[in-house]
Amino acid sequence: MATTRRVVLLLETSRQYGRDLLLGVTQYSYFHGPWTFYREPGGRERSLPQLDNWGAHGIIAHASDARAAEKIAQTGIPAVIKGFKTPDIPVIVTDNVKIGTLAAEHLLDRGFRHFAYCGFDNWYWSVERGEAFARRLRIAGFDTHFYRQSSRQQERTWDKEQKVMADWLRNLPKPIGLMTCVDDRSHHVLDACKIAGCDVPNDVAIIGVDNDELICRLAKPQLTSVSLNAERAGYEAAELLDRLMSGEKSAGQQVLAEPTHIETRQSTDILAMQDSEVSRAVQYIRQHPNEALQVGDVVKTVALSRRSLQLRFRRILGRSILDEIRRVRVDHVAQMLTETNLPVSKIALALGYPGIDHIARSFRKEKGMSPLTYRKRFGRK
Repeated sequence: MATTRRVVLLLETSRQYGRDLLLGVTQYSYFHGPWTFYREPGGRERSLPQLDNWGAHGIIAHASDARAAEKIAQTGIPAVIKGFKTPDIPVIVTDNVKIGTLAAEHLLDRGFRHFAYCGFDNWYWSVERGEAFARRLRIAGFDTHFYRQSSRQQERTWDKEQKVMADWLRNLPKPIGLMTCVDDRSHHVLDACKIAGCDVPNDVAIIGVDNDELICRLAKPQLTSVSLNAERAGYEAAELLDRLMSGEKSAGQQVLAEPTHIETRQSTDILAMQDSEVSRAVQYIRQHPNEALQVGDVVKTVALSRRSLQLRFRRILGRSILDEIRRVRVDHVAQMLTETNLPVSKIALALGYPGIDHIARSFRKEKGMSPLTYRKRFGRK
């Protein structure tokens, strides 16, 4: 009879990212267990001294800093952590380069020419996301305005920081596309915008990270966010822990949580383009991702000739009308691949593609991989 492994889970459940990691862990346990779990609600690192009594075989935990990671290492129990990178303990990390790049491209696609980033200066993953965001914008020929926190810790409490952030927002060029490091920070920016008298999204368009449904939908306007495949990362973290509990050496292995798509909501639901005809055409394309639009269908929505609209598209967006149609449709396919279990054949049928070969060619051209490869990499386990 298989031994029931006892696994300690010290992950936050107040945020989408932590909950999705836990879902992935429990899914692995369901298929490859049996495992039993120990959780200390709200306890996290404070629970570690009690683990000897429970006889834990493994740990998956949040470690906020080096001290917390060291406490986990000192237990001698196989562990996978998140929150702090260490060369010794296996860790769950996010692909911050891809996250920042994807957010920059989302705002570029909406026609913005001014950009800003607001994060937490002392968190490595926030810094990495901001650097990637600014790097992608430099390639496109644009600078990034960075919000800098006070060096004094007592000045970083939100009641004191609000006014400072509001002053910073008030002085930014408008309209501006702004990325935050995480959805909670988007809420901060949204509150500061109200103090500063900045309209969202007309003056400041905000995009965050994690796609925390509760945070994003409670906001007014609702917040756009980069969605991560955290559930898959949780599954892979449990798979790694299983190997560690079976004797694999702990050597700083990494489990990567990658961005899958952007959940567009009201906070970036704007086209910051001075050309109203191009804006109207782009809006029409993005409102009809389920339809096999032709260039002629788009031309009918504006008061321009086909040639004039094509020329303006290339000048403003750097791509053709047909390129934009294909890009929007493939992004919609990608979202369906990650959020549903529909076969590719049914997705093709639902979106009006002639068949699997046609959808596969379009998808590979935009994403650099087949639909099935994309689903295996980014979809739910």
